[in-house]
Amino acid sequence: MASLPFFNRELSWIEFNARVLNEACQEQLPVLERLKFLAIVSSNYDEFFMVRVSTIKSDLTAGDVAKCPSGMCPSEILDAVSVRTHELVATQYCELRNAVLPKMAAGGMSLPAPAEWSETITREARSFFDSEIFPALTTIAVSDDVAWPPFRNMSLHIAVLMHGNDSKERLAIIPVPSGLGRFRTVGATRTSRSIILLEDIITQHVSLLFPGMDIQESTVFRFTRDADMGVDEDSDQDFVGAMSQILTERQQGQPVRLEIAAGAARLRDRLCQALQLEERDIYDIDGPINLTPFMDLTFTSGFGKLSYEKWGSQPPEDLNEEETIWESISKRDVLLHHPYESFDPVVDLLRQAAVDPGVIAIKMTLYRTSGDSAVIDALIRAAENGKQVVVLVELKARFDEERNILRADQLERAGAIVIHGIAQLKVHSKITMIVRREPEGIRQYLHLGTGNYNEKTAKLYVDMGLLTVNRELGFDAARFFNAVLGYAEIPNLQHLVMAPTGLKRRLLVLIRREAERSSEHAPGLIIAKINSLADPDVIRALYDASQKGVVIKLNVRGICALLPGIPGVSAGIEVVSIIDRYLEHTRIFYFQNGGDDEVYLSSADWMPRNLEKRVELMFPLLEHALKERVLEMLRLYFRDNQKAHRLLPTGRSERIETSDPPVEAQRTLHDRSLEITERRDQERRRRLQVRRRPPGTK
Repeated sequence: MASLPFFNRELSWIEFNARVLNEACQEQLPVLERLKFLAIVSSNYDEFFMVRVSTIKSDLTAGDVAKCPSGMCPSEILDAVSVRTHELVATQYCELRNAVLPKMAAGGMSLPAPAEWSETITREARSFFDSEIFPALTTIAVSDDVAWPPFRNMSLHIAVLMHGNDSKERLAIIPVPSGLGRFRTVGATRTSRSIILLEDIITQHVSLLFPGMDIQESTVFRFTRDADMGVDEDSDQDFVGAMSQILTERQQGQPVRLEIAAGAARLRDRLCQALQLEERDIYDIDGPINLTPFMDLTFTSGFGKLSYEKWGSQPPEDLNEEETIWESISKRDVLLHHPYESFDPVVDLLRQAAVDPGVIAIKMTLYRTSGDSAVIDALIRAAENGKQVVVLVELKARFDEERNILRADQLERAGAIVIHGIAQLKVHSKITMIVRREPEGIRQYLHLGTGNYNEKTAKLYVDMGLLTVNRELGFDAARFFNAVLGYAEIPNLQHLVMAPTGLKRRLLVLIRREAERSSEHAPGLIIAKINSLADPDVIRALYDASQKGVVIKLNVRGICALLPGIPGVSAGIEVVSIIDRYLEHTRIFYFQNGGDDEVYLSSADWMPRNLEKRVELMFPLLEHALKERVLEMLRLYFRDNQKAHRLLPTGRSERIETSDPPVEAQRTLHDRSLEITERRDQERRRRLQVRRRPPGTK
């Protein structure tokens, strides 16, 4: 199976998280930014265990047979995952204890452990326990011979081992009530504060919960359940109900990981046995379990000196503020580059469409939205104003199912037509079509994007979008919507390329064409920026192109099953990854094509799930100026020597270090966008006419 080299996708994902952790270890970063990256590492691992590790365990149960192109069988993958993850978790908490927490304390934000509490903190903790915590706690007696209650997935618990007067050993579990908040601030001033953890307050007063008992051990723990639940795709009569059932089942899945505070050996053994976990599934944590909520601390007001300076989003370069958005898009294709350029024009376009008397219809695909979504509000208003609003809401967007069910219901109540996805597929494309009647006739305004219609992540994720009235793209978009919203046959599109019907085939054609046109004197060139690369057919095509002389530059943020730099296989392939303040999310594909450059943006990564199991779109940039601008951005990512990592032939990464002048891609793009805004402002000021009284007059 492994005649060509492939790196296992789970191990590659772990190396991505290692790059995130490496950023947390950079001493020159402000300390709250380092804490943020530590929190991201924990958040990433939570989903990894709920989904990917659960899947590998299921594969192992079905038979320890290699399915991965790397040739590894499930037991080998699980062992390798455990070894590398234990290494990284140890590094993560070492960095937290020895570097991040001390620097936070030096900056005025301390998180003392119970042994470091002052008398004042101890008094406040006891007062808070008596007044607010104690009434909210529930102690649950458990035993080995009775099935345990279904304790909540991913939640903190406290286990207590104790003896009564009869010397019989007893075990109790206390769910830590999340509604009280994880952090309690004590002794706060304008420039300093101490923060203690809810679970520490409870463990310090646990004896008050069991009067007359002799406490032997107590510890904090959390277990992760299998959350990779599949919905019955045949549940057409009540698909929403079937998806709601998935949310319930996630709380009852088989445990796949136990995190437990270090130092409670007897409780560790009892929990491991009760949860039916192996040693490789146990993570002894020397510090607070679950660092994800620590992200909240990075937004604490009054501690700006401990974080990056704030970057704002600028008005898009291609939009003229003196024109209406309809006028601007009618005159030129508009490229949006978030978060350097604001996402507001997308929201404003929908808001204006909701009240514009010329707008007849709005059609849209939605995968993930923000909690308080201006996009949804605009669609609701449009439906209430009598516009035909048709929205495909993907209910199977993992971990956003509940929110999307609510969004679908809100839209339907407003009078929108809502489609609950497509059987057997996830709709991951990002496209909006607004049909508007104008004096010249009907015109279609399109937005095509690489990222979600989510105003919050648009400030944190690097994505691109295209606003256009190109007739050919509009015709393709109309046929696309007819296919995904009704019973129309899969269309043959002229410019848009759709998965799962044609995108993979088109990518392979483009890669092979580059190889065919490559020569020793005029080598081909492929540059791609993607989140993940794991499709075996695409990787084989890239290996083949490299062997035929094509220069291949890949910017891959996450999983990369391709191994670069192997003589005779992938010597001409370079893979870099950028980890910086924004999450890189754009999918951009460039093919030199013998000098007739082609540049595409896409919602799809080069993964089997994207190319074969999702509805995705790839779309071309047709205007030369936009292609040149995007190609310049692509090349910039390969010059970054501050936040970049280079993928090695082993599958691991090394941070790029050089004595060359520093280049930081994200800062360069931010500064460029800010410079354009400032230049515009200066030009606007120069056009102001100052009126003064003529000389000699009164």
